[in-house]
Amino acid sequence: MHLAYPAVLAVLLFCVGLYGVLARRNAILVLMSVELMLNAVNLNLVAFDVWLRDTLHSGQALTLFTIAIAAAEIGIGLAIVLAVYRNRGTSAVDDLRDTAERPDDGDDGSGPEGAAAEEPDEPAPGASQKAEATA
Repeated sequence: MHLAYPAVLAVLLFCVGLYGVLARRNAILVLMSVELMLNAVNLNLVAFDVWLRDTLHSGQALTLFTIAIAAAEIGIGLAIVLAVYRNRGTSAVDDLRDTAERPDDGDDGSGPEGAAAEEPDEPAPGASQKAEATA
Protein backbone atom coordinates (compact mmCIF):
# COMPACT_ATOMS: atom_id res chain seq x y z
CA MET A 1 0.00 0.00 0.00
CA HIS A 2 1.27 3.46 -0.81
CA LEU A 3 1.94 5.92 1.98
CA ALA A 4 0.18 8.69 0.10
CA TYR A 5 -3.35 7.37 0.69
CA PRO A 6 -3.38 7.45 4.51
CA ALA A 7 -1.28 10.64 4.50
CA VAL A 8 -3.80 12.47 2.29
CA LEU A 9 -6.67 11.17 4.40
CA ALA A 10 -4.89 12.34 7.57
CA VAL A 11 -4.31 15.79 6.07
CA LEU A 12 -7.99 16.04 5.12
CA LEU A 13 -9.09 14.96 8.62
CA PHE A 14 -6.71 17.41 10.22
CA CYS A 15 -7.90 20.27 8.01
CA VAL A 16 -11.55 19.52 8.80
CA GLY A 17 -10.68 19.46 12.52
CA LEU A 18 -8.75 22.71 12.25
CA TYR A 19 -11.68 24.36 10.47
CA GLY A 20 -13.97 23.11 13.24
CA VAL A 21 -11.76 24.57 15.95
CA LEU A 22 -11.48 27.94 14.24
CA ALA A 23 -15.05 28.34 12.96
CA ARG A 24 -17.32 26.70 15.53
CA ARG A 25 -18.91 28.58 18.39
CA ASN A 26 -20.13 25.65 20.49
CA ALA A 27 -17.57 24.30 22.96
CA ILE A 28 -18.64 20.67 22.45
CA LEU A 29 -18.13 20.96 18.70
CA VAL A 30 -14.69 22.46 19.32
CA LEU A 31 -13.82 19.45 21.49
CA MET A 32 -15.03 17.10 18.76
CA SER A 33 -12.84 18.93 16.24
CA VAL A 34 -9.81 18.54 18.49
CA GLU A 35 -10.54 14.81 18.67
CA LEU A 36 -10.69 14.71 14.88
CA MET A 37 -7.27 16.34 14.71
CA LEU A 38 -5.85 13.82 17.19
CA ASN A 39 -7.27 10.96 15.11
CA ALA A 40 -5.49 12.37 12.04
CA VAL A 41 -2.24 12.27 14.01
CA ASN A 42 -2.98 8.68 15.06
CA LEU A 43 -3.56 7.70 11.44
CA ASN A 44 -0.20 9.20 10.47
CA LEU A 45 1.58 7.41 13.30
CA VAL A 46 0.19 4.01 12.32
CA ALA A 47 0.74 4.60 8.60
CA PHE A 48 4.39 5.53 9.07
CA ASP A 49 4.86 2.62 11.49
CA VAL A 50 3.65 0.20 8.79
CA TRP A 51 5.60 1.97 6.03
CA LEU A 52 8.89 1.90 7.96
CA ARG A 53 8.32 -1.72 9.08
CA ASP A 54 9.40 -0.89 12.61
CA THR A 55 10.02 -4.04 14.66
CA LEU A 56 9.26 -2.24 17.92
CA HIS A 57 6.00 -0.78 16.56
CA SER A 58 6.75 2.55 18.20
CA GLY A 59 4.12 4.32 16.06
CA GLN A 60 1.40 2.06 17.39
CA ALA A 61 2.67 2.51 20.97
CA LEU A 62 2.56 6.29 20.56
CA THR A 63 -0.94 5.93 19.14
CA LEU A 64 -2.07 4.15 22.31
CA PHE A 65 -0.64 6.97 24.43
CA THR A 66 -2.38 9.54 22.23
CA ILE A 67 -5.70 7.70 22.60
CA ALA A 68 -5.30 7.66 26.39
CA ILE A 69 -4.49 11.38 26.47
CA ALA A 70 -7.45 12.12 24.18
CA ALA A 71 -9.80 10.18 26.46
CA ALA A 72 -8.60 12.13 29.49
CA GLU A 73 -8.86 15.41 27.58
CA ILE A 74 -12.42 14.79 26.45
CA GLY A 75 -13.48 13.75 29.96
CA ILE A 76 -12.04 16.86 31.58
CA GLY A 77 -13.21 19.06 28.71
CA LEU A 78 -16.81 17.84 28.96
CA ALA A 79 -16.76 18.33 32.73
CA ILE A 80 -15.60 21.93 32.27
CA VAL A 81 -18.18 22.59 29.55
CA LEU A 82 -20.99 21.18 31.75
CA ALA A 83 -19.88 23.28 34.74
CA VAL A 84 -19.72 26.43 32.62
CA TYR A 85 -23.12 25.67 31.08
CA ARG A 86 -24.69 25.25 34.52
CA ASN A 87 -23.22 28.53 35.76
CA ARG A 88 -23.73 30.74 32.72
CA GLY A 89 -26.47 29.04 30.73
CA THR A 90 -24.53 28.83 27.46
CA SER A 91 -21.75 26.79 25.94
CA ALA A 92 -20.95 29.26 23.16
CA VAL A 93 -17.23 29.98 23.13
CA ASP A 94 -17.70 33.66 22.25
CA ASP A 95 -19.95 34.25 25.27
CA LEU A 96 -17.53 32.67 27.74
CA ARG A 97 -15.57 35.72 28.77
CA ASP A 98 -14.25 36.45 32.20
CA THR A 99 -16.68 38.28 34.47
CA ALA A 100 -14.31 41.25 34.53
CA GLU A 101 -14.78 41.71 30.78
CA ARG A 102 -18.44 42.46 30.39
CA PRO A 103 -19.61 43.70 27.01
CA ASP A 104 -21.59 46.56 28.63
CA ASP A 105 -18.42 47.91 30.31
CA GLY A 106 -17.25 50.49 27.81
CA ASP A 107 -14.00 52.40 27.97
CA ASP A 108 -15.61 55.84 28.08
CA GLY A 109 -13.34 57.35 30.74
CA SER A 110 -15.98 57.38 33.49
CA GLY A 111 -14.25 54.67 35.51
CA PRO A 112 -12.41 55.12 38.81
CA GLU A 113 -9.56 56.92 37.05
CA GLY A 114 -11.84 59.59 35.60
CA ALA A 115 -14.59 61.58 37.26
CA ALA A 116 -16.35 60.29 40.34
CA ALA A 117 -18.66 57.44 39.48
CA GLU A 118 -22.30 58.03 40.29
CA GLU A 119 -24.04 55.32 42.26
CA PRO A 120 -27.68 54.57 41.51
CA ASP A 121 -30.20 55.38 44.23
CA GLU A 122 -32.34 52.33 43.50
CA PRO A 123 -31.16 48.77 42.87
CA ALA A 124 -31.86 47.03 39.60
CA PRO A 125 -35.46 45.75 39.20
CA GLY A 126 -34.50 42.07 39.30
CA ALA A 127 -31.98 42.38 42.13
CA SER A 128 -34.50 41.95 44.98
CA GLN A 129 -36.13 38.97 43.31
CA LYS A 130 -32.73 37.37 42.79
CA ALA A 131 -31.77 38.02 46.41
CA GLU A 132 -35.04 36.46 47.62
CA ALA A 133 -34.55 33.43 45.37
CA THR A 134 -31.07 32.74 46.74
CA ALA A 135 -32.09 33.21 50.39
